[in-house]
Amino acid sequence: MKIFGKHYHPPGTAPGTLRTVLSDVPFAIQVIDYSDTAFFEKEMATVAECQPYLAKPESTTWIHVRGGVPMETLRELGGLLRLHPLALEDVSNHGQRAKLEEYENQLFVIVHLPVLSDDGRTRAEQVSLFVGKGFLVSFHDAESDPFGPVRARLRAHSGKIRSRNSDYLLYALLDNIVDHGFPLLERYGEQIEVLEEQLLEKPGQDTLAEIHQVRRDLVLIRRMLWPQREMLVQLYRDECPCIEQETRMFLRDCYDHTVQIMDLMESYREMASSMLEVYLSSVSNRLNESMRLLTIIATIFIPLTFIAGVYGMNFGNNTNSWWAMPELRWDFGYPAVWFAMLVIGGIMLYLFKRNRWL
Repeated sequence: MKIFGKHYHPPGTAPGTLRTVLSDVPFAIQVIDYSDTAFFEKEMATVAECQPYLAKPESTTWIHVRGGVPMETLRELGGLLRLHPLALEDVSNHGQRAKLEEYENQLFVIVHLPVLSDDGRTRAEQVSLFVGKGFLVSFHDAESDPFGPVRARLRAHSGKIRSRNSDYLLYALLDNIVDHGFPLLERYGEQIEVLEEQLLEKPGQDTLAEIHQVRRDLVLIRRMLWPQREMLVQLYRDECPCIEQETRMFLRDCYDHTVQIMDLMESYREMASSMLEVYLSSVSNRLNESMRLLTIIATIFIPLTFIAGVYGMNFGNNTNSWWAMPELRWDFGYPAVWFAMLVIGGIMLYLFKRNRWL
C-alpha cells in the first residue's frame, strides 16, 4: 500500500502548469454561505454559480471541492478568486508537504488527514485550503468526509463559527483535521497492548509482522505531523492580514493538540521499537533454551556412547585371554554395563539440576 500518492509533472514542465486531479470519488462543488443571521447550503454544478455568493460582503462563503477536479475547474476557480497558479499546481499534485504560503491577501494551506483504510492501515489524505477575506476554498479528493462536524455546527448555529470571519472557519477545519489523530493513536495504543500480551505469551512471525506494521504506520503519522506542527506555529505567530488576533489564540490551542498527539506518537513509537527488541530477545532466549537442552542431552550421552562403543568391539572370540574384556566372561556382564550407564546418566542429571542448568 502506498503511504502517499504522488503525481508530479515531468521534469522541465513550466511552473504553474495545472493538471486534472485524479480520484475515484465523483467531482462535486458544495457551497455554504453563512452569516450570524442567515445560512445557505447547496451543491453547485459549475464554478460560475458560486460567484453571486462570493460577491456578498456581509457573509462568509465556503466552497468545498470534492473528488477528482477537472483542470478547467481549477482554472475557473483561480480566475474567480485570483488564486496563485503555483498554489493551484500544488493542489493538483499529491504528496505535498504540509505547509503555509502567503500570497496577496490570501493564505494557502496544505495539511494531511490521517485515515484508517479498509485493511486497518493508516493512509494520508491531502487537504488544500485557500482563505481570504470573506471566503474559504477547500479541496479534498478522497471518499472520507472530515468536515461533517463543522457543517453540523454551521447548520445548528452552534458556537462562534457563524458570527466570525473566514479565518475562524479555517481554524475550525484545521482543528477538526488535527483532532482526527487522537482516536487514531488510541487505536494504536490498544493494538500495542495486545502485542505486549502476545510477546509475554508466545510470540510468532505474525506478531513480528504486526510490530513492523505499527512502526511503519507511526513513522507515517510522524511524517505528517512534524511539518503540520511547524505550519501551525507559523500560522498563529506570523503577522497576516487574513488572521485576526482573537483567532490566533484558537490556532495556538490547535497547535497544543498537535503537540499532544506528537508526544503520544513518540511514546508509542518508542514502545513499538522496544517491543521489537523484546521479540528478538525472546526468540534468542528460546533458541538458547533449545541449545542448552540439546547440549545437556549430548553431554549425558557422550560417556554412554563411549561405554557402548567400547563394549561393542568384536572381541568375543578371545574370551580366554587375560587381555580380553573380563565382563565378557561374567554371567551378569550385560546388565552390569547397563547399570553403570544408568548410574552415570543419573549422576550427570543430578549435577545439572544442582547447578541449575536444567
